[in-house]
Amino acid sequence: MKLPRKSGILLHPTSLPGTPGIGTFGKVARDFVDFLANSSTRLWQVLPLGPTGYGDSPYQSFSTFALNPLLIDLDDLVERGWADSTDIQIPEYIKTEGNVDFGSVVYWKVPLLNSIASRAEKLGGAQFKKEFAEFESKNDFWLTDYALFMSIKTAYDKDGMWNKAWPKELAGRDQAALENWQKKHAKEIRAYKIIQFFAYTQWTSLHEYANASGVEIIGDIPIFVSPDSADVWANQKFFQLNKNGVPKVVAGVPPDYFSPTGQLWGNPLYDWKALKEDNYSWWIKRIEYNLALVDYIRIDHFRGFDTYWAVPYGAENAVKGKWLKGPGIAFFNELKKQLGELPLIAEDLGIITDAVRVLRDKTGLPGMKILQFGFDTAEFSSGALLNSFLPHNFTTTNCVVYTGTHDNDTTQGSLNAMNDECLCLVASYVKGRRVECDEAWAMRSSGELCRSLVSACYSSCADFAIVPEQDLFGFGSDCRMNTPGTGHANWSWRMRSDMLYGPDADSKTAWLKELNILYAR
Repeated sequence: MKLPRKSGILLHPTSLPGTPGIGTFGKVARDFVDFLANSSTRLWQVLPLGPTGYGDSPYQSFSTFALNPLLIDLDDLVERGWADSTDIQIPEYIKTEGNVDFGSVVYWKVPLLNSIASRAEKLGGAQFKKEFAEFESKNDFWLTDYALFMSIKTAYDKDGMWNKAWPKELAGRDQAALENWQKKHAKEIRAYKIIQFFAYTQWTSLHEYANASGVEIIGDIPIFVSPDSADVWANQKFFQLNKNGVPKVVAGVPPDYFSPTGQLWGNPLYDWKALKEDNYSWWIKRIEYNLALVDYIRIDHFRGFDTYWAVPYGAENAVKGKWLKGPGIAFFNELKKQLGELPLIAEDLGIITDAVRVLRDKTGLPGMKILQFGFDTAEFSSGALLNSFLPHNFTTTNCVVYTGTHDNDTTQGSLNAMNDECLCLVASYVKGRRVECDEAWAMRSSGELCRSLVSACYSSCADFAIVPEQDLFGFGSDCRMNTPGTGHANWSWRMRSDMLYGPDADSKTAWLKELNILYAR
């Protein structure tokens, strides 16, 4: 589909300020939508919204359909009459400002939500029961499996995943065993469903509010799902697993300049033949369901639809993998046949072959351009910057340009780490003339260089221009969202309340509005 010319801000809801422990789907999220609308910003990009496990990564979720319970707003539950304010006690160790401490939030909020869920039907009365029954019926294709998975997981896999720690009859989905478990654990299974109803109701309300304010939401779907998920457990025939549910091969990327042993992600790989024989039904449901939650979807690791790197399960690294053929254009043709033209964005970063580019172009999906990737100092002395990530080299408007993504350092952090040659290159690019070191240093330290790169995004021909919240404020590396390949201190950054309320927020509103008017976004 042809994208309209718009701009947006990348900010995951966990990073919203002013609520206990973590950002939520509540009032502050609406205030952020108001901030966007007031600045004529028409897009809000988020990361995957699913419930996270070990490592807190939104790209390793317990379900591709469920929403993260930690994002439920407690005040909203009270306002709806589904919870009692006297039951919501905030411990001293839970703060409303500062980065997210996921361990503390989980320790406090999960039991509290379970307690609220146990009483919600009584407090909410007939109307609650009616709305919950409608939600349960509409979402039964994933909801029961998710609730079952979480219930069994709580009991058994404290020391390992479902395919190793659970009793074989439950791991293998023996029907009699599952029915028996449902009878014995009916209350907790229902609580998991009710908590999802809380999250779904709040997110849907927020999404509707955003749309009514002229703001659309870009969601995110990882191509692969977590091995520790209801998705794999409930759909084992669609993955390359052995009879015990253990993967035969797992996802990763091969060795390259940045990593001599490659990257071993560990996600189970799809059995694309089995999916094709079923007309890609699971993927169709996945896309259709998520498009009811958001307006556009970015598909992470798009290149995996062409070929994917398969590593033998149990390997220490990704060296001994091999390329296997993905579903190719047949998959996207089936998507289009069943769902029509779809508002999808292809994450086409990394080592991209001509075949991947051909697939992207055949689908018509917009790709991504990252300004931080555009500056190659080897080109500086030649006098011609030919890097395809720089705006003057964009060959189509059908793309989405970013200063950086959640996986990059912040733009200011990236500038701070540059050597003099690269820094002068960036400064020369935005100034349109050769800039020497003293001037480049001054531009960096004042924040002018970061602001200029934001402006370069907006002024480009790309249909969508997206800037992370951290780059809007010129924050350094201490505000980075994620450092790929590391397993700690990620995903926890949180904006301050004064970034949303007060003089600094007002100045950013005015600046964004000026950029949007000036560059017709």
